[in-house]
Amino acid sequence: MQVIDTKIADVKIIQPKVFGDERGFFLETFEKNRYRELLNIDLDFVQDNHSRSQKGVLRGLHFQTVNPQGKLVRCVRGEVFDVAVDIRPDSPTYGQWEGVILSEENKTQFWVPPGLAHGFVVLSDIADFEYKCTDYYNPQAEGCLIWNDPAVGIEWPISDPLLSAKDKLGKTLKELNS
Repeated sequence: MQVIDTKIADVKIIQPKVFGDERGFFLETFEKNRYRELLNIDLDFVQDNHSRSQKGVLRGLHFQTVNPQGKLVRCVRGEVFDVAVDIRPDSPTYGQWEGVILSEENKTQFWVPPGLAHGFVVLSDIADFEYKCTDYYNPQAEGCLIWNDPAVGIEWPISDPLLSAKDKLGKTLKELNS
């Protein structure tokens, strides 16, 4: 597999090796020792999640204040634009974002380490999104960075996404740190 560094420390784009022929394809989506070595992930995954969303749905930008979750994400059906935002106040890349297209065609994965906000918007008619988490979901500790915070300046490929009621109440980076 190929691991691509991003401008945010520890955020990685992973392009797995795909073996295919006229019958279909095979790829490893996770192998503990390889991912530990190549991505420096010394965390155990404790939960796998799967969501399905329609075109234009934006989920995020989510994080947990207690028991932050690292997420190894991929899109297994359709296409999404996936984003990680560094919300760690002491980080040299605080407030910066990284985005990548994940799709069933490119089979790319994205590693979002604990302590970052994460979200995605669906570009295809429908998308199935799967991710492994390094800690358990804790609804009492969940937070949301608003998707269109001008201080972060994410270049979303959509201007009027479909948001949950909860995601509409996301906070700006400034509000998160006040």
